[in-house]
Amino acid sequence: MHAWPASEVPALTGQGRDLRIHDTATGALVTLDPGPVARIYVCGITPYDATHMGHAATYNAFDLVQRVWLDTKRQVHYVQNVTDIDDPLLERAVRDGIDWAGLAEKETALFREDMTALRMLPPQHYIGAVEAIPGIVPLVERLRDAGAAYELDGDVYFSVEADPDFGKVSNLDADAMRLLSAERGGDPDRPGKKNPLDPMLWMAAREGEPSWDGGSLGPGRPGWHIECVAIALDHLGMGFDVQGGGSDLVFPHHEMGASHAQVLTGEFPMAKAYVHAGMVALDGEKMSKSKGNLVFVSALRREGVDPAAIRLALLAHHYRADWEWTDQVLEDAVARLGRWRAAVSRPDGPPAEALVEELREALADDLDAPAALAAVDRWAALQAERGGTDEGAPGVVSRAVDALLGVAL
Repeated sequence: MHAWPASEVPALTGQGRDLRIHDTATGALVTLDPGPVARIYVCGITPYDATHMGHAATYNAFDLVQRVWLDTKRQVHYVQNVTDIDDPLLERAVRDGIDWAGLAEKETALFREDMTALRMLPPQHYIGAVEAIPGIVPLVERLRDAGAAYELDGDVYFSVEADPDFGKVSNLDADAMRLLSAERGGDPDRPGKKNPLDPMLWMAAREGEPSWDGGSLGPGRPGWHIECVAIALDHLGMGFDVQGGGSDLVFPHHEMGASHAQVLTGEFPMAKAYVHAGMVALDGEKMSKSKGNLVFVSALRREGVDPAAIRLALLAHHYRADWEWTDQVLEDAVARLGRWRAAVSRPDGPPAEALVEELREALADDLDAPAALAAVDRWAALQAERGGTDEGAPGVVSRAVDALLGVAL
């Protein structure tokens, strides 16, 4: 599966700062010190609907992570999956009377278009669950053969008790885990499971549903968590720098994935930091496909909204915060974009070197994009009030905003 084209990231003079970011597993800020190549895995979409603001906010957060690393002169090895086979996708295809594979292909293509418009840097490896199946099957077989998985009516489940470090990502108690498992794709009430929390690794073929050769597992399709584990281990290995996604993935997805990987490899942890973006609401409720309360990136683009304004609307909120999308949020972003473009359109301006360092400091401090925006606002206001004599300043600001915030002025 191919990703989307990369926009050019301007090289800035000077040196960026090492990133200090909130790690869900420890509940604390940690300073990441990757080697020459920083490694990040971000969980991708299940393509049964278009990209909404919740998606965009999540991928914007991890785009900033990449930009901070690139500014430190590191390379970035970024991997993202596409869950192009799963119950919600099949259910939507049945509801609409269309082919599930065609639906997945169509929505993945639209996602690529949205990411390109928003100038999100693409992953080096963009892998669909279906194409990952040949690598998933051996992992499930290994877990089963090691006694870390068991069969139940043809399905194969992972035993959470096989991992002594289970629970160290979310730090939730068993009751909270069980509630979230039921809400987020698990089946804690299924009779016969050794532990209600045990997640499915391999689903035996169901009548009328697609299935693939599972070797000794029999025909079927993979569970959700093992999909990401197989892709991450194949392309990044254990101990990569950041596992990312929305806060709704902390449990069960990232917790279960970490346990799968740790049992498979005997190493801990799967990732050095687990980083999660907040949820975006509309009319008081979290945007979700199940509720249907969505604001789509593609719809805003069709209405003529500048993608740079959409991106500024996202950047106006700290990535870990839960916030609500409103018309005012977009209006403020459009106005800000206009002020910034007017400021950099002049032939000279106030010195900008200090601004670049402010941007670097803000983003290195747990991706504080609102502080970065405020710094540019101050420079733009000074430019509007009295201008300046530095002929290179507008260009410096334009390149810095593009390189560090992904906004083309």
